[in-house]
Amino acid sequence: MTLFGNSLRNLTRSPRRTILTTVSIAASLFVFSVLMSVPSVFDRILADRAGTLRIITHSTSGIAYTLPEAYRTRIARLPYVEQVSAFTLFAGIYHLPSDQFPNSAIDPAGIDRMWSDWGISPPAAKAFQSERIACLVGEGLMARFGWHVGQHIALRGTIYPIRVELQIVGVLGDKAPPVVLVFRRDYLEELLGRPGRATTFWVRVGSSAVIPTVIEEIDREFANSSAETQSESEAAYFAGTVQGYFGVIIRMAEILALLTAVAIMLVATNTASMSIRERRSEIAVMRAIGFTSGAILGSLLVEGLMIGALGAAIGCALGWLALRLAGLSSAALGPIAFALQLPPTVIIETVISGTAMGIGAAFFPGLNASRANIVDALRHVA
Repeated sequence: MTLFGNSLRNLTRSPRRTILTTVSIAASLFVFSVLMSVPSVFDRILADRAGTLRIITHSTSGIAYTLPEAYRTRIARLPYVEQVSAFTLFAGIYHLPSDQFPNSAIDPAGIDRMWSDWGISPPAAKAFQSERIACLVGEGLMARFGWHVGQHIALRGTIYPIRVELQIVGVLGDKAPPVVLVFRRDYLEELLGRPGRATTFWVRVGSSAVIPTVIEEIDREFANSSAETQSESEAAYFAGTVQGYFGVIIRMAEILALLTAVAIMLVATNTASMSIRERRSEIAVMRAIGFTSGAILGSLLVEGLMIGALGAAIGCALGWLALRLAGLSSAALGPIAFALQLPPTVIIETVISGTAMGIGAAFFPGLNASRANIVDALRHVA
């Protein structure tokens, strides 16, 4: 009988134990794969913004503080600046508090050029610029709420105590965050009584080489004013946001993933020890009829490998499914939702962890059993 065949036969002799061990490993690797995917979610978000030519200017006190709208004209006059758009966070609710998603007001002029990577079609851009209550919506929100172009919707403000009536005039392309909604900032200003304030200013330049220079010029322009600014590249801005709000979550996810894997490996090792201990008589007979210690250890390691590999496959499948469903149903997560997926690197790490877990659990009990004194082992059988 081959090594593989012998290992497979041994696994089927106690199907309950084999199934429970496989399920425990699969459950731990499911948790491991999901938690290890958390850092990659944010890495993907940042990678998608690394090549943009946009700068974000906000108050030095934080994005909760607004800046004067007049800053837009002064920024536009600076060297290398091609376009400036004011941006006001609205954070409205569609129907219920659970229906929250990212929504903001932006300047309609040049929207297709400022956010050229969002795939805004010329008809949609034209409609947005001509219709006072126009809004553009990401694909994820359109699917989540069953909206269609031309539909009228209303958002109830959380930051501002107003209600905005909107008409969907276009859908953002697949390069845009699928769970975002933007509408005209002049419409919001009108409803608020024209306070002339903005949350941030988005600045577009012609080349990535001039971004540091423009950042320095903008902040120098408003230094020592009543509303000083802090400007960052889009990639740096989102990297700081991720580290500030989610850095602890990322570290905790990695730690919990490792602790889960170690805990289940200890359980699997104990299970393997009990299984091998029950087969001492069989191992003794195998040793007596000529099987070498290496062959016996190899057979036990193959058993562990098969269980670990199967558990890893099941764990990866469950992890992929869980992240896929979360991404489709959790639009409230904002830009994070579209990045929820199981990266290839995490799949490889999970498979390696699963096989290592199975082999490691069987190694030490198998090594002791294969090296046991054959006379003592046969005496135990007798």
